[in-house]
Amino acid sequence: MLDPVVIIISSLLGLIIGVVIGFIIRIMVVEKGFQATKEKTQKLIDDATTQAEKLKKEKLLEARQEIYTLNLENDKILKEKKANVQDLENKLNQREDLLERRSSNLDKRELNIDRKEENLDEKKMALEEKNSKLESIIQQQNTKLFEIANFTEQQARDVIMERVEADMVDGINRFIRDAEENAKADATKIAKDIISQAIQKYAQDVTAESTVSVVNLPNDEMKGRIIGREGRNIRTIEAMTGVDLIIDDTPEAVVLSGFDPIRREIAKKTIETLITDGRIHPARIEEIVEKTRVEVDQFIRDMGDKAVFETGVGRMHPDLVKLLGRLHYRTSYGQNALKHSIETAFLAGKLAVELGENEIIAKRAGLLHDIGKAVDHEVEGSHVDIGIMLANKYREHPTVIDAIASHHGDTEAKTVIGVLVAAADALSAARPGARSESLENYVKRLTQLEEISNSIVGVDQAFAIQAGREVRVIVKPNEVDDARTYVIAQEIRQQIEEKLSYPGTIKITVIRETRAQDIAK
Repeated sequence: MLDPVVIIISSLLGLIIGVVIGFIIRIMVVEKGFQATKEKTQKLIDDATTQAEKLKKEKLLEARQEIYTLNLENDKILKEKKANVQDLENKLNQREDLLERRSSNLDKRELNIDRKEENLDEKKMALEEKNSKLESIIQQQNTKLFEIANFTEQQARDVIMERVEADMVDGINRFIRDAEENAKADATKIAKDIISQAIQKYAQDVTAESTVSVVNLPNDEMKGRIIGREGRNIRTIEAMTGVDLIIDDTPEAVVLSGFDPIRREIAKKTIETLITDGRIHPARIEEIVEKTRVEVDQFIRDMGDKAVFETGVGRMHPDLVKLLGRLHYRTSYGQNALKHSIETAFLAGKLAVELGENEIIAKRAGLLHDIGKAVDHEVEGSHVDIGIMLANKYREHPTVIDAIASHHGDTEAKTVIGVLVAAADALSAARPGARSESLENYVKRLTQLEEISNSIVGVDQAFAIQAGREVRVIVKPNEVDDARTYVIAQEIRQQIEEKLSYPGTIKITVIRETRAQDIAK
């Protein structure tokens, strides 16, 4: 039996050996794990190093690319700045060249001015010398004239003044001729352009109207019915309308006579209604006259409203609108006054546009320029004075009042629109077919035109042509020179404007010619 001590020692040794072997084994296991861990760590380090190298290379490439891009942008900016600097340098060089040229031009001008001043000084001295010589020559001539003619000083002075006056008249005549030619060369062209522009923008058919009212009858028996028993019907018509009925031998017609065109229109419409109705007796006549008067009054208002709307002149007092409508029944030399006013308004407006004036005011002035004619047979005074009164009453624009006052030349126009309205009025009246005149007035005006022209000193013959719109005057060439012909034309124009009344304008043409004739045998 073993000793317990031995067993204990053996156990301890076995335990120690087991511990040592376990420790060794553990160390070996730990070493093996450490080696694996080391290898993993080394692999991670290698991978990290590889990734870092890769990232480093990528960042380097990106940095190089960015540096390259920045270098390109910097180069571009530098090139642009260099180009701008070069442009500035070129501009500065150009300015320097320009300044040098200007400086040289100024130097040349200064030299020229100095030379001109020297020339002027020389000419001034020469003129002074000539003036002094002329004064001495004139003094000598005056002295000789006084000695030869035994004139007193006053007589010699009178002779000299006569000579100077004759020279001045000749110079004035030449000046008038040159001034008229220059003015006509410029003004005629401009005026024709403006007027042609205005007329092209407004064109309307114009026909002369008759001032006689005639009612056509279906048969001659109707004359007896209009007259009525013992003339009761015709007296009622005349009393109610204020118009005279002329029933003569004219077949199937009745002529209405009266100074008031509106009354004539009422009478005409009344008779036409009675003829259509067939019932003609005093009571019926009174009824129809009242009804017709209302219809005509409404028609007048409608015509006034239409004229205001057509011309576009804005709002207008109702009484003025009615007066405008009354112009529909008013004529001047056969021209309808309302149509004439509308046409004048349009022409004045177009002329105002061409000259940069107020078109609406010009149209309004043109439309109202003859408003006085609506009541000139009821109110005393000329249609111009009546028109001014009406315009002031209804508070029209001062420019409109000025145009009404000056459109016939009674007063001088204070505004441009006043002149334009007068021109438009003349254009409308002078258009072919716009106006007609009686034969007696026509012949009388032609005779007066020739008499006025023949009364001027130096006139040989005068002929009124173109229906009295032109006068051709032939002067005596031995008594009248070329410069005097312009003075004669002005004298004839002044006398025609003072002594005659006429529509439109009259052209005066003065002719001077010299003919040399001989006979060869």
